[in-house]
Amino acid sequence: MAVVAGLAGALLSAGGCTSTGTNSAAPTALTEGPKDTGSYPNLNVPPQVAAKQLTKEETAANLAQLKAEQQAQLAKGGGAKAPANSAALNTLARTHGGDTLKQIEGKCDPTLDPNCN
Repeated sequence: MAVVAGLAGALLSAGGCTSTGTNSAAPTALTEGPKDTGSYPNLNVPPQVAAKQLTKEETAANLAQLKAEQQAQLAKGGGAKAPANSAALNTLARTHGGDTLKQIEGKCDPTLDPNCN
């Protein structure tokens, strides 16, 4: 029994040596857990907002600016275009697998490896 009490005392004293500084990574609310305040939370109180909300005019102005920038990009040719030569792309699609397999099986490729014999 004295051994158990001594062991418990040693564990408690070792636990007292740990640091609980304020620079821990986890917020205090997450590490301490829920607290019983003895009352129910009032859900009718609106929460504080993190930032000022945009008005309808500000939203419309921002949307108009984005659409103008989009039109400017499309006018410069930044939009998605159809491929210029679809026949060449179809030929590449048919032969690419076989060409790649030949390069892999050829052990070395002089165009990729200058030391290849």
